Amino acid sequence: MKSITRALALVGAGALTLAACGTAPEETAGGGGGGSDAGGAGSDYKACMVSDAGGWDDKSFNESSYNGLLAAEENLGIQKQTAESTSDSDFAPNINNMVTEGCDLIITVGFLLAPATGAAAQANEGTDFAIVDSTAQDADGNPIELDNVKPLEFDTAQAAFLAGYLAAGMTETGKVATYGGMDIPTVTIFMDGYVDGVAHYNETHDSDVEVLGWNKESQQGSIVGTFEDQSKGKAVSDEFYNAGADIVMPVAGPVGAGTLASAKEGDDRKVIWVDADGYETNSSDPEAQSVILTSVMKEMTVGVEDVITGAAGGEFDANPYVGTLENGGVGLAPFHDFEDEVPAELSEELETLTQEIIDGTVVVESEASPAGA
Repeated sequence: MKSITRALALVGAGALTLAACGTAPEETAGGGGGGSDAGGAGSDYKACMVSDAGGWDDKSFNESSYNGLLAAEENLGIQKQTAESTSDSDFAPNINNMVTEGCDLIITVGFLLAPATGAAAQANEGTDFAIVDSTAQDADGNPIELDNVKPLEFDTAQAAFLAGYLAAGMTETGKVATYGGMDIPTVTIFMDGYVDGVAHYNETHDSDVEVLGWNKESQQGSIVGTFEDQSKGKAVSDEFYNAGADIVMPVAGPVGAGTLASAKEGDDRKVIWVDADGYETNSSDPEAQSVILTSVMKEMTVGVEDVITGAAGGEFDANPYVGTLENGGVGLAPFHDFEDEVPAELSEELETLTQEIIDGTVVVESEASPAGA
């Protein structure tokens, strides 16, 4: 099996557009999304992006979103501007600077930017906004719907469920683990799905694989409190591997590099990456690639490019996009170096399980799942 995402290509091919809730981006022959007349060489349309504190080279959600902006620039000829945040205190000033710079569309990346996005959108009704991994929020952190803000959200619990099932089928020690960078919904949704996927494997195979690092019922577990300090990722991963876990899924952006470092120090240690295909984003480090079993992916690059394409063509709307297994917005990456090590039977089970989730035969639930998922 090359990848769960590819296996579902025919399922999602007819549903790729961001125009309505629950559908994924449409690709045209030219590589862009809907609104094929949008932009063009020398376009004066300006799309801007503000990062979370992880920065554009986080090998995760910031980088994937940024690649969507770059793709829109190349394919549409639009102007672009970016602001890289180094701390939470940068969010509001960076967004307001983008407004001052005359951006037509401002894309903010990450749940933590939701209050600043909401405030800026309310103060600047003539500017379009999009936010990756969240809805806009008010100053108290309550979700709000605004006509000039488009949420791009992902039901990653579905794909993480598959990753948990895979981990349970691949562990040689009977223990796997996960941890989060911060205790926020866009992190815990991965961990919930992962734990449930392991539980489903145990039920299906009458096994007793244990998950370290997260209790879904109590919503308590290993949260390192940062998306930046890789040493904390290394420390918690060392603890997991030393406790007998042989597969760890970090949900912590750049902090996951600490898990890769820990995995490289021992034999038979594996990592499941999140957000982007970690094997591809770590292409300069073959040793890191050699420990990445798969990745739980959010197709942020295509989603960002599509919303820019639509907005540049006068087709912006505030209807939320929710990425799912059904529309191809989430999925598992290829197994890469482990392609020959994953048993064919397990690969077939994952493909069947994917379809069962799409059909609703198997229901994946997380209190962090976006509305409409």
